[in-house]
Amino acid sequence: MRTSYDVLVIGGGHAGCEAAAAAARTGAATALVTHRFVTVGAMSCNPAIGGLGKGHLVREVDALDGLMGRAADAGGIQFRMLNRRKGPAVRGPRAQADRKLYAAAMQGAIRQTANLDVIEGEAEALLSRDGRVTGIRLADGRELAVGAVVVTTGTFLRGLIHLGEQSWPAGRIDEAPAMGLSKSFEALGFALGRLKTGTPPRLDGGTIDWGAVEMQPGDDPPEPFSVMTSTITTPQVECGITRTTPATHEVIRANVHRSPMYSGQIQSTGPRYCPSIEDKIVKFGDRDGHQIFLEPEGLDDPTVYPNGISTSLPEEVQRAILATIPGLERTVMLRPGYAIEYDHVDPRELEPTLQTKRLRGLFLAGQINGTTGYEEAAAQGLVAGLNAALLAAGDDLAVFDRADGYLGVMIDDLVTRGITEPYRMFTSPARYSLDAARRQCRPAPDGPRHRAGLCRRGAGSISPRQDGGAGGREDAGTVFVDHTERGRQARADAQPRRAAALGLRPPVLPGDRVGAGEGDLARAWGHLPGDRYSCRERRQIRGLSGAPECRRRCLPA
Repeated sequence: MRTSYDVLVIGGGHAGCEAAAAAARTGAATALVTHRFVTVGAMSCNPAIGGLGKGHLVREVDALDGLMGRAADAGGIQFRMLNRRKGPAVRGPRAQADRKLYAAAMQGAIRQTANLDVIEGEAEALLSRDGRVTGIRLADGRELAVGAVVVTTGTFLRGLIHLGEQSWPAGRIDEAPAMGLSKSFEALGFALGRLKTGTPPRLDGGTIDWGAVEMQPGDDPPEPFSVMTSTITTPQVECGITRTTPATHEVIRANVHRSPMYSGQIQSTGPRYCPSIEDKIVKFGDRDGHQIFLEPEGLDDPTVYPNGISTSLPEEVQRAILATIPGLERTVMLRPGYAIEYDHVDPRELEPTLQTKRLRGLFLAGQINGTTGYEEAAAQGLVAGLNAALLAAGDDLAVFDRADGYLGVMIDDLVTRGITEPYRMFTSPARYSLDAARRQCRPAPDGPRHRAGLCRRGAGSISPRQDGGAGGREDAGTVFVDHTERGRQARADAQPRRAAALGLRPPVLPGDRVGAGEGDLARAWGHLPGDRYSCRERRQIRGLSGAPECRRRCLPA
């Protein structure tokens, strides 16, 4: 077994997958440490990707060649553009996902990523010397030497599940927590806080009275997240909508003292924008009902996720609650909802690169930084993985400004202001608006940093397909080009990404496929009349080398 890596990523959730893939794309020898590979890409809570603010982050991750958008397109079973009636800057793409398909797509992407090993095991401790991380020790005693470490532990860091009066250590249901790393952080001088999140019960869709609830279809045609996805081919489904009733509220009020949030069993803060049903009834008691979205968890899975009734009340109380909700009176509860507490690090301990100030070479991403949500985690993971690889290679690190995109807004909020509750991304803090409906991307950071990080596969440049079949592949200095019409079209589609990788233009990518002609490329990028690439820039975009021999202006007016 290999015992040293450039970058080592701890945790196989959404942050960990993006961090590992981003580091490996730079050419860094990377390892992903996770308890079990079958849980990589698991959607622990809501089986959905995107939403207001969050969908913007997914588009930005995709613009930086991340995985989440493509996995969501592969696993999405209902796509909707939220806030379609409002202004374009506050619209949010969202996809309901098949849990199995999404996880399979993410695991497949991890398997196919060059320079990336997966190690099944538990990270027990961080090893350091002279103020810099040097490696990690696994629970079985093995030690791995590293150039940089990215920690993405999600809710596993000293995780504790609460269900009514019961509580037990777990990272998520039926999975062990990460206990040793918390001690390691404390030994290094990090001050750890506690946060809380929760999840609703899971229902048997075959026992729901679907005729008693409103049905909600998705968009037709569905709009993909990724610019690399031309069409959605996965079958689409409808979701249901129902509401709580006054009888529901009476059951909750009569038993609220048994909720860990109100009995004093839980002292930590939960997410304000995803409150438990107990919180809704206590804080908004004047409401006659609260909306519940019945979201299928898969095409071949009867499980339904009732979005809107997250709870940690005792199991028998949860059954009583369901019996008062239209359409759910006779439903079978497959698994009760629960709350989970976990450790986090004050994000003001971080540089804007997501490297810790206290220990050089240590990067943090995801819920360990006090955020909530898959999308926030994925965006942080990508930045942390990129910068860990750059640090290991001795290069300058990349910093994303608030003007670069929502990714930069989120990181700046975290590292300058800290958190008092789990952080959720919204569009309102952004300095500039982004029309997510047009599948555009934010301006990239400066060329050298962007070129060093995300768009390079192995030793070559970005190609539109990982398998090299459509647009050719470049590795080890050898170029393999597909000269078929399919290959020419794929290379034309990749031109904006190549230019972005070279720092030549901000990566503004419309939904329309880019034609092979120079004029088509100029129009697709929205250049003003008279805006030109030089001959050298054009050759760079096309992956050509040598001195250009050209006496004309490269792009027609």
